Amino acid sequence: MNYSALSIPAVTTSCSSVTSATAASVIVAVVEGRGLARGEIGMASINLKCPELVLYQFADTGTYAKVITKLHILVPLEILMPDTASEKGKGTKLYSLITENFQSVAFTAIQRKYFNERKGLEYIQQLSAPEYSTVIMEVQVKYYCLAAAAALLKYFEFIQNSIYAPKSLKVSFKGSEHTAMVDSASATNLELVVNNRDHRSEHTLLGVLNYTKTPGGGRRLRSNILEPLLDVDTINIRLDTIQELLQDEELFFGLKNAIGHFLDIDQLLSVLVQIPKQETVQVAESKITHVIQLKHTLELVPPLRMVLKNCNTALLKAYSSSLEDNRFDMILEQIKSVINDDTSYMKGSLNMRTQKCYAVRPNINEFLDIARRAYTEIVDDIAGLVDQVGEKYGLPIRTSFSTARGFFIQMKLEGVALPDGELPADFIKVTKHKNNYSFTTADLMKMNDRCDEALREIFHMSYVVVCQLLNTVHEHIHCLYKLSDAVSMLDMLLSLANACTISDYVRPEFTDTLAIKQGRHPILERIVGQQPVSNNSYISDGSNFVIITGPNMSGKSTYLKQVALCQIMAQIGSFVPAEYASFRIADQIFTRIGVDDDFETNSSTFMVEMKEVSYLIHNVSDRSLIIIDELGRGTSAEEGVGICHSVCEFLLSLRAFTLFATHFLELCELETLYPNVENQHMEVQHTRTGDTGTERVIYTFLLSRGSSEERNYGLRAAEMTALPSTIIQEAKEISSKVSQQLLAKHHSDPETQRQRAVYHLATRLLQTARNSRLDPDSLRIYLKSLKRHYEAELQVIGEPVSMETEEE
Repeated sequence: MNYSALSIPAVTTSCSSVTSATAASVIVAVVEGRGLARGEIGMASINLKCPELVLYQFADTGTYAKVITKLHILVPLEILMPDTASEKGKGTKLYSLITENFQSVAFTAIQRKYFNERKGLEYIQQLSAPEYSTVIMEVQVKYYCLAAAAALLKYFEFIQNSIYAPKSLKVSFKGSEHTAMVDSASATNLELVVNNRDHRSEHTLLGVLNYTKTPGGGRRLRSNILEPLLDVDTINIRLDTIQELLQDEELFFGLKNAIGHFLDIDQLLSVLVQIPKQETVQVAESKITHVIQLKHTLELVPPLRMVLKNCNTALLKAYSSSLEDNRFDMILEQIKSVINDDTSYMKGSLNMRTQKCYAVRPNINEFLDIARRAYTEIVDDIAGLVDQVGEKYGLPIRTSFSTARGFFIQMKLEGVALPDGELPADFIKVTKHKNNYSFTTADLMKMNDRCDEALREIFHMSYVVVCQLLNTVHEHIHCLYKLSDAVSMLDMLLSLANACTISDYVRPEFTDTLAIKQGRHPILERIVGQQPVSNNSYISDGSNFVIITGPNMSGKSTYLKQVALCQIMAQIGSFVPAEYASFRIADQIFTRIGVDDDFETNSSTFMVEMKEVSYLIHNVSDRSLIIIDELGRGTSAEEGVGICHSVCEFLLSLRAFTLFATHFLELCELETLYPNVENQHMEVQHTRTGDTGTERVIYTFLLSRGSSEERNYGLRAAEMTALPSTIIQEAKEISSKVSQQLLAKHHSDPETQRQRAVYHLATRLLQTARNSRLDPDSLRIYLKSLKRHYEAELQVIGEPVSMETEEE
């Protein structure tokens, strides 16, 4: 086979760091259709720490945004593609884009013949666990994802030097229609999982919501943030669960305690379902460890069942009944028939070595019992030897152990008088760390060798027993997939509930309107440690395009990101930082937020802007949420206004919800042309200080109706710097002359304003009819307020009010 050699680094996971839990452990194969099928993408991914084969097939545009976004979410260690895609001079556009976007990821070209859909289907039929075999119906005509799966599994076998056991894999198919699309640029702009200033910082949406206790829970939270849900019923089921957790303190803390003891079940499953091609001492030792971890995991199921016994919400009940599966008890009983009851998973290398050594019950294998007696005697001899050495030299030494060195001797230097100020010559391999000496002796090294020999015997014979045990439990082991799903989901929901207890969050509703009362920026709230200034947001079908103006530093960008982050939080099933929140489900979330030049791709600020806007225009839908901040600033003012205006005109033809922040006050005129445009601005206040009468700007960070009256806020900002006053004065004079020439205000005629008032009334009435849950009295009061608002709008333009007053 023409594969390039690859060594997979050891990956360690920790519950505290989700990034490390997902880091560099996924291999992805990507293949694109040819000829008429160009743009049809097949992908397959497998995590080296999780025995789940995920298949994807979808149509993508020429920008390949979906592929790039999927790869960003998967964080691949390596990407496999057919060698024909990367041929010199004939490389495909998809290949170029992937290598450009993932420069630090290993790329391997595989012969095209290994991307074989027939072979892929055979693999899936052989490897899919019975519970997941229905996936075959979904994918049997999805040729491209099957082709990717064939190449991926063959490659996996090659690099891991092991194969998956038959009927052992969780195989799932994911199209792109079940989750909202958040492109990689938007994920970066919104700092969903990585802080842009400091990649190690926890000041991200993931950092704010992540209180998970298990690696699986952390991975699940991360993938949900990057791919929010679209199904309102699923979201509401999650919200019901969080509400129950918040209301029932005993359930909350009981569940937290039960979940906290679980290891990484996915990683455990992954190694349990692999069959190594070679049997080495390391393989034997690992298998014994895995059986101990399996026992530890299964012993945690009854306490978890107990906690979930009396829960009320649908999701918790579903997980409670899935844990009633008798296979958990069956496997545990079989393990206990071979493994000692008191064998447990322990931290510390010597503790764990002892556990592995005595894991298998006595009297199962006579030779194993003899080897263990020999090992015990050697360990006793080592302790005796160290005592003798201590007595001989009159030194306070003690026995220590590490995996790398085996048994060695340690001694603290405090209050020890060494003869001649040096250690005895018998002590070899001496190292000094802070106040400690570590060393060994020739006799101790020989005893360590005898110890290792005895251990090899023990592990080899234990391995034989453990393999027989695993063969008997193998067909039942797939219940662990259920357990993994339950633990990671419960961990994630506990984490979201935990976030609510730290900040004042509210349960969101889902309607056809985005309405947030006193919403806050979740990350900013965490950074400042107190509630930041809160703002209201309102976007509906009737006013779906909001133009936001205001000076630099007045909070426009923060507000825009706040709305997008709250939308994502709501769609993963989290409570949100607000007093009240209602959302329309967004199928895509686009953000175009000010950037600098991109030196890597030789793009100016303006080119980066245009690329992002082009992507937005080609992919936007009526159900999207669009956040645009400072478009057109990378070119001249006239061109910037022109581009902004034309982009706005295009977006106004859609029913997407758009928040458009700009410095171009000319765009505020759109409100007079389109009834669905609304102008809002960030308020600032002015104060004069001292005898000099210098004017200071005070930022309130509050959003108000109407456009900003502040025209020269750039000059005001410049005044706060050390620029000479002569330069500031001249700038003001020139700015004043240019403004007079450019600003010819257009006021709409009374008829347009009347139509606008009617339009607003009609959309509010429609919205009320669709979403209102008010009782009759409250509804009557609300309708009267709508009527008064409409009459006030007509009176402003001098229109006679002809609506009849209805008192019923």
